[in-house]
Amino acid sequence: MTSPPSPKTFVATAARWLPLAIFLLALGARLLPGARTIDDSYITYRYVRNILAGNGFVYNPGERVLGTTTPLYTFLLSGLSLLSGGEQAPLPQISLLVNAIADGITCLLLLRLGRQLGSRLAGVGTALVWAIAPFSVTFAIGGLETSLYVLLLTATVLTNLERRFVLSAFLAALALLTRPDALILLAPLALDRILEFSGISSRLGFAPRQSRGTAWKELVAFGVPVLIWLVFSSAYFGSPLPHSIAAKSIAYRLPPEAAFTRLLQHYAVPFMGNQTFGTWWIGVGLILGPFLYLVGARHALKNQPHAWPYIAYPWLYFATFALANPLIFRWYLTPPLPAYMLFILAGGEHLVNDLLKPRQTTDNQSCHQGRLRLRSVITAILVVGVPVVLISQDWVSRPDHGLQRPAPGMAWYQLELLYRQVADSLADEMSQSDLTPVLAAGDVGVLGYYTPARILDTVGLNSPISTQYYPLDAEIYIISYAVPPDLIIDQLPDYVVILEVYGRQGLLKDPRFQQAYRLRQKIPTDIYGSDGMLVFERIE
Repeated sequence: MTSPPSPKTFVATAARWLPLAIFLLALGARLLPGARTIDDSYITYRYVRNILAGNGFVYNPGERVLGTTTPLYTFLLSGLSLLSGGEQAPLPQISLLVNAIADGITCLLLLRLGRQLGSRLAGVGTALVWAIAPFSVTFAIGGLETSLYVLLLTATVLTNLERRFVLSAFLAALALLTRPDALILLAPLALDRILEFSGISSRLGFAPRQSRGTAWKELVAFGVPVLIWLVFSSAYFGSPLPHSIAAKSIAYRLPPEAAFTRLLQHYAVPFMGNQTFGTWWIGVGLILGPFLYLVGARHALKNQPHAWPYIAYPWLYFATFALANPLIFRWYLTPPLPAYMLFILAGGEHLVNDLLKPRQTTDNQSCHQGRLRLRSVITAILVVGVPVVLISQDWVSRPDHGLQRPAPGMAWYQLELLYRQVADSLADEMSQSDLTPVLAAGDVGVLGYYTPARILDTVGLNSPISTQYYPLDAEIYIISYAVPPDLIIDQLPDYVVILEVYGRQGLLKDPRFQQAYRLRQKIPTDIYGSDGMLVFERIE
């Protein structure tokens, strides 16, 4: 008979297989729920489909408007779709697979990042949490670029700390081409490199990591991809800045403290402990989270002084969005979470280890080792087990809409299902028309992807003409958005599809609209406080 493996052998074997297990967990946590695609993702899909159809990088054929903020993700999906059926490629499934793999790799990088920062157990905890976190899973299965974006940010930081500066610069360029707000992290990383090259870091006590000879290589690795995009987008669209950024800044009406309040609530409960303990936990989190973060950051700086840009990133992100005060969509809350979680768990790891550190006694060696093992078990429970249990509470076995598979409760896409219902009811009729009909809507993703219509985007993300009709009078708004009545009257689209609340105080009361359009369909829903989803068609 063979003797059972010793505890050390078991731990060593488990550690070898842990990365693969976490990667497969992340993959399964995204493939199991299936695609629950978010409306904004369909906007990118429509750009992809037009590229493959030979219409160019456009949302509406003939209109060169950069309405997506993620050109790299658009090109990536275009290339993969070209290999998977062209225009008929199943884009929601392709993006789901891409995102699942990207999140799985991010989990592996978080493991390595924890080791780099001297907080191995915190790296394990963060990787496991990220594998199942609703803020990660929801937008992966939702088809957004968030998974790729977080992967590139994490890889940029890790390769920088591992002294692979040229690769880090190239990854930084890809992150910037995935989303422009990558600058919030890239700016302090660039500053850190400048301080190194200038010698200031050495005078501050930082150990030098690389000679000045790599500077030109890093500039080339970062500058060439970015320059190619800047030249192309400036020539093709007239500007490298996505039009959607300017449109969102004027179309939505928000209190000045809206973004700050939303971010504060989010940063208070990164592990969603409020779902287990109730809303009072938000108050606890406002104190406990930043405290543990500071403890973790302090230990990280001892091991890696050049980790300060990553340490600063969640707070720079908070400040940037709080000051800009955009309408905070759920996916805006995701990018800083891996860093925020990692340093909180690192703080917990080191705090527990310090508090439970065995005192110098006359105990024998075996007793001392037993105390150390007990401390390791307690630390693992608090740093790995508790966060994983808390974050898993948002998962539901049978969602109340859509695919009947286990999924995060956050992965809500009821609105998209309603728009799909409208699109299916209009698509055949539109296809039989000799002229391409124009459809106006405030949420244009699903309607634009599943109908052949030319889309009049009333928010203005993809239709620059719409921004001329903002700002609107405050009394027109019931929630943060309202459709400009004059836009519809001036442009006279063939169809108007809106949630009732978008037009309650403005468009629906306008006698000009009432004379020009008739209600074709009303789908019951109370989303955002609406009295249904309304489909109008123009009276000939």
